[in-house]
Amino acid sequence: MRNGGVSFWWQQVGLPSPTDRLDGDVTCDVAIVGAGLTGLWTAHYLHEADPTLDIRVIEAEFAGFGASGRNGGWLSSELPGNASAYAAQAGEDGVERLRAAVRATVDEVIDVAAREGIDADIVRSGVLHVARSQAQAERLDGELSATQVAERIRVADAVSGHFDPDCARLHPAKLVSGVARVVRERGVRIHEGTRAVAIEPGAVVTDRGTVRASVVLRCLEGFTAGLSGHRREWLPMNSAIVATAPLTDAQWREIGWSGAELLGDEAHAYCYAQRTADGRIAMGGRGVPYRFRSRTDVDGRTQDWTVESLRSTLTTLFPSLAGVAIDHAWCGVLGVPRDWSASVSFDPATGLGHAGGYVGSGLTATNLAGRTLRDLVRGEDTDLTRLPWTNHRVRRWEPEPLRWAGVHTLYRLYRAADRREDAGLERTSRIARVAHRVAGR
Repeated sequence: MRNGGVSFWWQQVGLPSPTDRLDGDVTCDVAIVGAGLTGLWTAHYLHEADPTLDIRVIEAEFAGFGASGRNGGWLSSELPGNASAYAAQAGEDGVERLRAAVRATVDEVIDVAAREGIDADIVRSGVLHVARSQAQAERLDGELSATQVAERIRVADAVSGHFDPDCARLHPAKLVSGVARVVRERGVRIHEGTRAVAIEPGAVVTDRGTVRASVVLRCLEGFTAGLSGHRREWLPMNSAIVATAPLTDAQWREIGWSGAELLGDEAHAYCYAQRTADGRIAMGGRGVPYRFRSRTDVDGRTQDWTVESLRSTLTTLFPSLAGVAIDHAWCGVLGVPRDWSASVSFDPATGLGHAGGYVGSGLTATNLAGRTLRDLVRGEDTDLTRLPWTNHRVRRWEPEPLRWAGVHTLYRLYRAADRREDAGLERTSRIARVAHRVAGR
C-alpha cells in the first residue's frame, strides 16, 4: 500500500513539478493566492469577462496540491454549510436561492469541462445516501426502502435510502489540472513553488518577491491558517481516503454496484465513496480530525489506524470484500469556519477578497464561488452577489489548547453517538445533539 504522495489521483495521472516560479517583484491587475479550484475558477471567469486583465495566481506547491486534488470526487448539490446560519442572514428564501445555485453549478462544471476538453471521468450518476440504523433512517427520511437500496447497491444492513440525481462522479486531479491548463492557455500566470507569507491591501508578499495588485483574493481554503494573521479564521479539518485494488467483475456483481453513483451514509462520523473509472472503490472519512495549532500534512500521509478504520468501514458495508487489498491511502484538509458555513467576500475599498470554508462540499461550491468573486470584483449586482454566503461573517475559532481539545472531544462524542445508534438506539443520540451544540452546527 502506498501512503501519501499527495493523493492516489495525482499518482495515477503523474505528480507535477512546480513551474513558473515568481522571480522578483511584479505588478498585475488581480493577484489570487492559492491555485486550487477556487482560485483557478475565479481566474477563469475573470479572464472570460475581461481578457485584458493581467491575472497572477500564487501557489506554494503546484496547482491542485490541496483539497482540489485529494477529495472524494463528489460533484454534488449539497449545501456548503449550515442552512440555519444562512437563513439568519437572508431568510429561508435566501437558503433556497443558494441551494438552487449550487444545484445548477453541477451542470455548469460539467458543461465547462465538455467545452474545454477536460476529460475528468465525469459521470452524472447521482448519489445514494444509505441509512444503516433506525436512528440514521430517522435523520435521512429517505424515499427508498431497503429493497430499493439493494437494487442500486447491496449495502449490508441497509434500512432505507435517498437518491439525489444532481451529483456527478469525477477524477479530482484530472479536473483541477484541466482547469489549470485552460487558464494558462488564456494567458493567466500561475506562479507555482511560490509561498505567500502575508496578504495586505494592494500586495501579496511571498518568499520570492512581492506581487502588487489593486485586487488581491485569498483562495486558500484549508491552508488559510498557515497565512500570517489567519490561524483562527478557518480550522483545517482533516479527512482521509483509501483506494482499493481494482475489483473483479465477480466482486462488483456480488455487491451490486453496477453504475457510477456515489455512496454515502448517515453516520455522524460519516463515510463517502465512489466507484472509480478504473474499477476501484475510493472511500473516505475522518481520521485525525485536527492537528494542534492548525498544522497541516506535508504530502498526504495518514495514520495506519486511520487506514484500518476505513478498511473496517468498507468491509462493514460490503462483507464480501473482506481481504480486498488497499492500494493507496492519503489525507488532506478542508476549511471549516466557526459556524460551519462557507463565505465569499470582497471589499472594494481595500481590494481584498476571499472565498472558502466549504466544510467538505467544495468541489461544486468552488465554481460557484469563482463566479461570485468575478461579479463582486467587477462591481456587478447580480443574483450571485445576493446569495446569503456573500460577505457572510463569523467569529474566529477559540485559541489553543481549547481549539484542539474541543475538536477532538467533538469527534469522540460523534463516534460514541454512532456506537449507541448502531447498538439499537432508534433515535438520534443525545450525545450527538450535544456535539452539534458544541460545534455550532
